[in-house]
Amino acid sequence: MRHRTAIVIGGGIGGLTAAVALERRGWEVTVLERAAALEPVGAGIGLAPNAQRALDTIGAGDAVRAGAARQAAGEIRLPGGRRLARTDNAAAVRRFGGPVLVVHRAELVGLLAARLPAGAVRTDAAAELVDMGETGAGGRPARVRLADGEELSADLVVAADGIHSAVRRTLFPGHPGPRYAGFATWRLVVPAPDRPFVAHETWGRGGLWGSLPLHDGRVYAYATAAVPPAGRAVDDERAELLRRFGHWHHPVPALLAAVGPAAVLRNDVYTAAAPPPAFHRGRVALLGDAVHPMTPNLGQGGCQAIEDAVVLAHEAAPDADPAAALAAYTRQRLPRTMEVVRRAERIGRFTTWRSRPACALRTAVLATHARLTPDLALRTLDGIADWRPPAATYASGTRGTRTAAQREEHR
Repeated sequence: MRHRTAIVIGGGIGGLTAAVALERRGWEVTVLERAAALEPVGAGIGLAPNAQRALDTIGAGDAVRAGAARQAAGEIRLPGGRRLARTDNAAAVRRFGGPVLVVHRAELVGLLAARLPAGAVRTDAAAELVDMGETGAGGRPARVRLADGEELSADLVVAADGIHSAVRRTLFPGHPGPRYAGFATWRLVVPAPDRPFVAHETWGRGGLWGSLPLHDGRVYAYATAAVPPAGRAVDDERAELLRRFGHWHHPVPALLAAVGPAAVLRNDVYTAAAPPPAFHRGRVALLGDAVHPMTPNLGQGGCQAIEDAVVLAHEAAPDADPAAALAAYTRQRLPRTMEVVRRAERIGRFTTWRSRPACALRTAVLATHARLTPDLALRTLDGIADWRPPAATYASGTRGTRTAAQREEHR
């Protein structure tokens, strides 16, 4: 039987996970990445237990855990430093079967790319979908065209080409694209300050700040603020962060003092305006931000892309009927991811309240719930972080068991 071929458009975390998962299922995979190198734009990424279990299915879970930071505790605070709520990873293990980890995006991309055969990833290869193909007996393959005019065909095309996906627009031209969520985000990675601190997310008027230690002595920090779309600082983004957050509690001023203006990333935040008709059409499957962009408030954007990838590979066995496989992928992923989109958006709106009375009410609600409801922050991930991949995709020996890393964390 000939090898079925797959083309993945986009070499980010979701696209590379799909490539590895499909290659392990027997597909011959080519990844087309428009950038000149696999250097992800971004800083840190949180991996909840659902994403870790998905990575277990491609043999990457323990490698990720070995290079990740485990936060002993996390807090929700006010800008002056008052603590509103607290949780820890032991509670996450009890609730979801594993801790929440933080890794650098570049390290995760490198780990995934290393699991692909030499030559499987083609960089500086912008691709355009020119034919979605058709399923069924004798159905034609899908075709993509590169910028230099070269055309490639495949039995399956996986579109992981991001929030402003050109493939999504080609498949569903009448569907509304993502809409601005009402706020922007800033991200940076800097050396840890001398004075220790507890991982935290701090909520103020119109925005928030988060500080998360990485495993290598650095800190991943992020901020959001309710601002008009497509805005830029009048001077530089570090100066903008100093104006907005420089007077907040430790370690925020120390982290801002350690970063250079060029090292601060700023992006507008988008969310899905409406559920798409499907996650596939013809022989093309959409994945990650290309089909369900979401606000970062649950830390699930990358996690859901990883889930997409392993479910798609599970359904798309090389001998499976393509129409049935892609329909099953849509059936499993569309309702789940749209619910995560809605939950994240609700929290995003909650964090960007600006009026003093509204923020005072929010503080009272959070403080009351934290007293009455242990592990308040973790409850937002109920039904999300406890997800498990289809049983058949589990790497040998991991289904229903704890890895050594999880056993250590549990102790």
